[in-house]
Amino acid sequence: MKSATVVSRGTPAVIRLLVLATFVVILNETIMINAIPRLMGALHITEQTAQWLSTAFMLTMAAVIPITGWFLQRVSTRRAYATAMGLFLLGTALAAVAPSFEVLLGARIIQASGTAVMTPLLMTTMMQVVPEAERGRVMGNVTLAMSVAPAMGPAVSGVILQFGSWRLLFAVVLPIAAVITWRGLKQLENVGDPEVSTIDWLSVVTAAGGFGGLVYGLSRFESGDVRVAAAIVAAGLVAIAAFVIRQLSLQKRGVPLMDLRTLRHRTYTVALILMSVAFMAMLGSMILLPLYLQNVRELSPLETGLLVMPGGLAMGLLGPAVGRLFDRFGGRVLVIPGAVGITLALAGFTQVTMTMPYWQLLGLHALLMVSLAAAFTPVFTLGLGAVPPHLYSHGSSILSTLQQVAAAIGTAVVITVMSARADALKSAGASEALANLGGMRLAFIIGAVLSLVVVATAMLLPARADSVVEPEEEPAGRQPAASGTGTSPR
Repeated sequence: MKSATVVSRGTPAVIRLLVLATFVVILNETIMINAIPRLMGALHITEQTAQWLSTAFMLTMAAVIPITGWFLQRVSTRRAYATAMGLFLLGTALAAVAPSFEVLLGARIIQASGTAVMTPLLMTTMMQVVPEAERGRVMGNVTLAMSVAPAMGPAVSGVILQFGSWRLLFAVVLPIAAVITWRGLKQLENVGDPEVSTIDWLSVVTAAGGFGGLVYGLSRFESGDVRVAAAIVAAGLVAIAAFVIRQLSLQKRGVPLMDLRTLRHRTYTVALILMSVAFMAMLGSMILLPLYLQNVRELSPLETGLLVMPGGLAMGLLGPAVGRLFDRFGGRVLVIPGAVGITLALAGFTQVTMTMPYWQLLGLHALLMVSLAAAFTPVFTLGLGAVPPHLYSHGSSILSTLQQVAAAIGTAVVITVMSARADALKSAGASEALANLGGMRLAFIIGAVLSLVVVATAMLLPARADSVVEPEEEPAGRQPAASGTGTSPR
């Protein structure tokens, strides 16, 4: 889709619709976490098998998202929206009546296929219809959908499960998603013009095998089968390398599946690194904190969900305010304090004990969520604003793909470190509770160390998106700027 800038002081209706739809579909990525015990009993499956309902969702996202950059350039906004929501509705309806685990797993894969299209569609459309001066404010609403929804999934499911079986999770979501879909198709207008081209199936296969294989391999570390997991990760990396080589070849003909020329823009690349590490920190805490609260402090899933809910709500409510501050003051005054806040929160979590007051845990979690809100909105806006309009769909596709990979890496690191440390402490004679606590504390230390990368990377971001000079707009006889950072920050 080509760019189509629309001057508007309010959030465009198309963005409000897409934010609402994206929030609902992304919420389902983590909504099954608290339902695993119910599923084990109802479907007579093991915990490891039940975990596949979350793993398969993330795996499908990682495999499908790389294709969306090509897809969004070649279909209308309405068709992309109809495809995404149609798949999501089909998967949700099938999951609600699934007679077996196999059918439920297939339904989750269909759901994830629709979700994989929605996130890049939202971000690409936002960059096309919102003028640069207002992008921070609107990106605050986008952050609500992309970051708060997965954080709220376990809390929402914990509440719903108090009133019925696991099927209620899908039965509640289905009519809400159906109404959103109907309203969207009724009010949504096309943005830009689709481009006609063929798809390179070798790129599709290597992208799906590479990114999907990498995420799957990382998820296998949780089972403790390190050799198998490492082999799958290695195979995934080889496939990704083949995918990259293929894209570099296709770029010479102007028909890549994922245009890697976005990475020539320094601000975009720095934003990708910061976002990936910050997302690892967020997902790591999302996994560790519930495990600590339920396994060590013996809280129920509902109590756990209610304790972490204020942080998620604070993150969402601050998103628009952070966006307005970004529009007024630029990114550095938000990203740098946000990065420092992430480090302080994770450092605080390294001191968890068997009796740490719940108000301290709530405060640390809220600090982490607020700090992530301060970082994510400016980073997304600066990163995508640094690439030329014709690369928006590819830039959002790469960003969304790396989010899934970062989530998988964060999960694998947290579980592997925690399990190894806990096993070592048990061998030394520690009780199971103290061993688990020791494993969690070490995992939080790893997260705190990683967050220092976020602080260092934040220092490299400009206050504003760099001016993008299109190669075709360069005067004759001049070489185009290789990095897209030819001017100083405004």
